Amino acid sequence: MKQTILVLVISLIAILSGCQENPKKAKKRAPNILFAIADDASWKHFGAYGCDWVNTPAFDRVASNGILFTRAYTPNAKCAPSRSCILTGRNSWQLEEACNHSPNFPAKFRTYPEALSANGYFVGSVGKGWAPGNPGEIDGKRRALTGTNFSELKTTSLTTGISTNDYAANFEAFLAARPADKPFCFWFGCYEPHRGYEFKSGINKGSKKMDEIDEVPPFWPDVDTVRADMLDYAFEIEYFDVHLNRMLQKLDEIGELNNTIVIVTADNGMPFPRIKGQEYEYSNHLPLAISWPNGIKNPGRVVDDFVNFIDFAPTYLELAGLTTEKVGMQPIAGKSLTDIFYTEKEGIINPERDFVLIGKERHDVGRPNDEGYPIRGIIRDNYLYLRNFKPNRWPAGNPETGYLNCDGSPTKTYILDTRRKKGEAEYWQLNFGKRVSEELYDIKEDPFCMNNLAAIEDYTELRNTMSKEMTAKLQKQGDPRIFGNGDVFDNYEYSGVVKDYYNRYMQGEEVPANWVNKSDYDADFTIRE
Repeated sequence: MKQTILVLVISLIAILSGCQENPKKAKKRAPNILFAIADDASWKHFGAYGCDWVNTPAFDRVASNGILFTRAYTPNAKCAPSRSCILTGRNSWQLEEACNHSPNFPAKFRTYPEALSANGYFVGSVGKGWAPGNPGEIDGKRRALTGTNFSELKTTSLTTGISTNDYAANFEAFLAARPADKPFCFWFGCYEPHRGYEFKSGINKGSKKMDEIDEVPPFWPDVDTVRADMLDYAFEIEYFDVHLNRMLQKLDEIGELNNTIVIVTADNGMPFPRIKGQEYEYSNHLPLAISWPNGIKNPGRVVDDFVNFIDFAPTYLELAGLTTEKVGMQPIAGKSLTDIFYTEKEGIINPERDFVLIGKERHDVGRPNDEGYPIRGIIRDNYLYLRNFKPNRWPAGNPETGYLNCDGSPTKTYILDTRRKKGEAEYWQLNFGKRVSEELYDIKEDPFCMNNLAAIEDYTELRNTMSKEMTAKLQKQGDPRIFGNGDVFDNYEYSGVVKDYYNRYMQGEEVPANWVNKSDYDADFTIRE
């Protein structure tokens, strides 16, 4: 009898103990976040999209274990404004100074890493975070917009153009510093494939061959100089992928990969003429693969919905159980991607994700009074509509100051020389010449945006419909440019050392601009015109 009673008491204690522990067991820890962003890489140049001349097994692994997105876009194809959109969930024209390149980041806009850090996440970054620009201060301390930077560990650089930052080793140092009970949020900001490159490193050190490239964009001449430049770019994408692979292996090793959302993308298109810093298809259309074994259903899917860089922040907040009001962030324009994560469908999942808005204001300086080149655009179905608000300005920057909104490169110099030395203006016009006020492209049939349909009568109705839709959506978002107050963007201070570049240069001052080549300046351009 006593033994029976003892057994009953022990059983009751066990039941009561189980009741107390179950809520803790049922409560799942918020997922970790690994955000990997290449610096200047177009969407087509990753293996999962069918590219054979760039090897990206880590990106491809994320895609096969999760979702490959075929229509991912940045609202603004330049480093700082694109990253501002990622960090805030807002379009660039909703970000005041942060719409521009190299701005003073407005204090009013809190970033998702700042918000997650204040709400239970261990947050850090490596390499390039938000840049270039001045992030400002909070309580006398410089803001860490992407989290505390872990970049102390170095490695031997493969080329003169590749960073010595050992990204993967620094990620391991971040993981070692993380408290055991906290989820993490990490920003892997690779400096590659940003320029400059070691010329012919892709051939000499990457063992690549020029005939491997399946297609040279038709707005560049198909010559050895351009192909070699493209292979150098490919070699640096592969370097980014190598470090991503090491990070994935580390997460797998410590048992954290299944509960980590891995997002892999780039901030804007490749750093070549007519792509980076512009608003064409190859400028804004970017690679995107996302994996999360514990959350994404039916991995290996290909999704064709339009998704936007402003969709990342609301996704993170939702999965962390947070709201913008709770974390002190400004209202977000993007939409969480969890509807795509939690379905087993592929192709088109949410019919409401049927467009993206894009645009730009001031990128690099080089025009009189540091003016920008304002553009707004909308992509719907297979069409891209663009409105150039100041077509009298030079879209890539003024000739006499070196077309500063285009990085120096062998491709850039070659194209400029076709005009200066050979008297051939076709490639120069496509890459650096002035543009008309409206552009319309069928990006399915014409992905390189060579054939402007805006003035063709058969496309008048489509052009007008897209223009009206774009205008109405931008009005709802409070875009100053649409309300006639767009000059505010030109008047925001440029935070870099080259402010007022044009006027200083024209007065004979040697103003530093290390992202362009001296040979690309066209001081007597107007005389030859």
